[in-house]
Amino acid sequence: MTVEPLLSLSHLSRSFGAGQAVVDDLSLDLAAGEILALIGPSGCGKTTTLRMVAGFETPDRGQIRLAGRDVTGIAPEKRGIGMVFQDYALFPHMTVAQNVLFGAADRAPATAARYLEMVGLAGYGARFPDELSGGQQQRVALARSFAAAPAVILLDEPFSNLDAGLRARTRREIRALLKASGIGILFVTHDQEEALSFADRVAVMKDGRLLQCGPAAEVYDRPSDPFVAGFLGRTNLITGEARGESCDTVLGPIALERPASGPIGFSLRPERIAIREAGADEPARGRVSSVEFKGHDLTYWVDCNGTEIQVDQMGGPRLSEGAEVVLSVTGRVAAFG
Repeated sequence: MTVEPLLSLSHLSRSFGAGQAVVDDLSLDLAAGEILALIGPSGCGKTTTLRMVAGFETPDRGQIRLAGRDVTGIAPEKRGIGMVFQDYALFPHMTVAQNVLFGAADRAPATAARYLEMVGLAGYGARFPDELSGGQQQRVALARSFAAAPAVILLDEPFSNLDAGLRARTRREIRALLKASGIGILFVTHDQEEALSFADRVAVMKDGRLLQCGPAAEVYDRPSDPFVAGFLGRTNLITGEARGESCDTVLGPIALERPASGPIGFSLRPERIAIREAGADEPARGRVSSVEFKGHDLTYWVDCNGTEIQVDQMGGPRLSEGAEVVLSVTGRVAAFG
């Protein structure tokens, strides 16, 4: 039995003026209780996509369905979709409780208290937004969305206004709240770490088009092309000659997930490469050209016959610049395409 998605975007396109489409034939599905991240460089169309789903922009082509209902031409306030803006958009002249109840069907004081308790702000109802920290304001904005009882909540760069020290902790706490709610979440970010750690699935966009969508770990480990590989974190873009289940590269033979033949390319993350100093009678594969000490780990830059390879290592003996080394890859790799 096929389960209908909670939110379905079919062939959405949007252009401004006579230029290239900002969003070009984009199709995505979101399941109930799922967190899906739209990620890509500035100007790739991710925020325009979010605004079309919210109803603030009208697609030139395509359809938006929510729980099987076509909402493409329906006004934003009638869609049953909540949105938490980048600046939280709290009303400064209203108390926290009044902000939470804005747009709620049930405006009883107990309703505000219930949702504030849900986001860890019990007892804050009488305060005003300027008396709260950035993280607390974000929670109020989330409580306001919950109180409106939406089927889907849209988040636009939800953590960008938080300082680095607060961001990671707040991400964990907010993710737990959202997953417990069972509401579908579509959020936009340009932060790779945020997308990978916060979302169940990530959708990578470039120039208005969707390049790849899948579980976060799947897209990270098996990117569809060099752009996706590089955008989701540090990587080594390797080429080689495939011979069945192995590929000849500057690092030596590397095992492939699927047999192939001829020239191929693939992404090799720095943490998947093991490094050790070559023995006296052992041919070296490269020479350490630079070392970056980061406290909890080391990054080595290795010159392999003119190709620079990045290697991340936690623990083990430290190697110095100039050391002759042997590199090996853990597991099998997936070729692009």
